[in-house]
Order: sequence, then C-alpha cells, then structure tokens
Amino acid sequence: MGTNYGDWLKEQREAAGLTQQQLAEAAVMTRTHIAHIEAGRRVPSREDARRLDSALGTGNVLSSFLPQEEVAVADYFEAARLLEQQAVMIREFALSFVPGILQTKRYARAVLSTSFPPVSEEECDRLVVTRLERAKILDDPVTPVVWALLDEAVLRRRIGGPGVMAEQLNHLVHLAETGRIQVHVLPFALGAHPLLSNMLTLMWFEDQPPVAYGEGLWMGRVHDSPSIVQEIQHRYDFALGNALPLKESLALLRATARDCERYDRPSHTEHSGNGGVA
Repeated sequence: MGTNYGDWLKEQREAAGLTQQQLAEAAVMTRTHIAHIEAGRRVPSREDARRLDSALGTGNVLSSFLPQEEVAVADYFEAARLLEQQAVMIREFALSFVPGILQTKRYARAVLSTSFPPVSEEECDRLVVTRLERAKILDDPVTPVVWALLDEAVLRRRIGGPGVMAEQLNHLVHLAETGRIQVHVLPFALGAHPLLSNMLTLMWFEDQPPVAYGEGLWMGRVHDSPSIVQEIQHRYDFALGNALPLKESLALLRATARDCERYDRPSHTEHSGNGGVA
C-alpha cells in the first residue's frame, strides 16, 4: 500500500477533529488497525474503507481509491513482515522451502543466492541478516505460537547441499522438541491437497482481525477480508488434518537429516574389494 493513502486518511481524520480511537469507534474498527493503515502497514478491506468513508463523511473516496492488492513481493512483504512481528499466532504452510522465520543462516543464504537477476554478495548478506532478524521472534519462549505445515518436498529438496539441509532439518527438530513450534509434514503419499498451489502464512493478533499472506513468483498478497481469511483457514485446517502427527513428522525429519549427513560425509561411497569398481 502506498503511504499516500495512509497519509490522506490521517489528514481527513485530523480535519474531522477525531483521534484514532474515536475514528475506530465510529467505523467499528480497532485503534491499532487504524494506526496500521495510516502508517502504510495495512490495506483496509473494502468494507473497512466503506465504514471509514461513512465515519469521516468522505463519500466513497476511501472505497474507490483502495491501493492495488497485488504488488511485487519485495515491496509488499514489508507489510507482512511488520505484521509478523506483532502476531500472537503464526501458521505457516511451505510448499518448496522452509519458511523464513525457521531458516538457518546457511540455508537462508542458499535460498537467497538463487535470486534472479543475481544479487551481489553484499546484497545477499543484507538479505540474510534481515531474514535472521525476523527469526528473533522465536527468542520469546511463548509468543508467537508457531505452527509449520510442510509439504514433504520441503524436506527432500536439498537446498544448499546435504550438509546445509541436514543442519536445517535438525534445527526444525530442535525447535519442535523444545516445544517452541509445532511441525507437521504432508507426505507425498497423500497426493493432491488444498494448499498444493500456494505457500502462505496465517497470522492472529491481540487487538485486530487475522490476516493471511500468500506468495508466488514475484508476487505477494495480504488478505484481511474476513471471508477470504476464513476460507484460507479452512483449507489449512483440511490439509493439516491429513498431515502426519507431530511424532511421525519429527521421525521423518530426523531420518531425512540422517540421510543428508551420510551423503555429506567424504567417505559416503562404499569401496568394494576390487578397488571401488562395482
């Protein structure tokens, strides 16, 4: 969302002589939600915009000039990142690689170094630091509650090589064993599932409605429409119901990590008595 929209809302609110709390009450919203919109961190739903127009007497201006919902991920993810820092519960679904807040340093570098067009070493370093900063939300032992639903492809794709992948999988196991996250794997044997075409994040907050963030190649979208968020939640719940339980998921993570570790050893090739020629 462009900051002009938030700035314009703030100007209209102040011109009407209203505080954020007074506007929130008049528009049946939370003060925090108003603050996020004014700061450019949130895009109001169309229904929110209609209520804001009504409360401010601005006709249909806020409804008619809502920012575009789809923008480049690099631009739009900033809003999702800020929301991520405020969430009390986060539910991730990953289709191809480990979600950002759960990535190790070497894994993150391997993911980010595949950017196209290629980025410089300096830019890659900056991106890695940003990603690791995001992971600091896990330093709090309780909040946010984090669930990670992973397609089995996430485990099998050896991003960065077997050594990097083993470290990443063991990191997930550690987070789960210490109770910091819940992790569940959707096995290949399941076949198709409702989240097969997406990677997404669901977030809940103390004082504002939940949101969903979906991402694809070069594009991302934050959804805060209650009906859309609920539909995405239903899909997530349905997929979660078909995932492996925690115990079985951790067993698969450990086994896959051991496979990577064995492959990563210099002596992983077994030599036969005829000089190694099978």
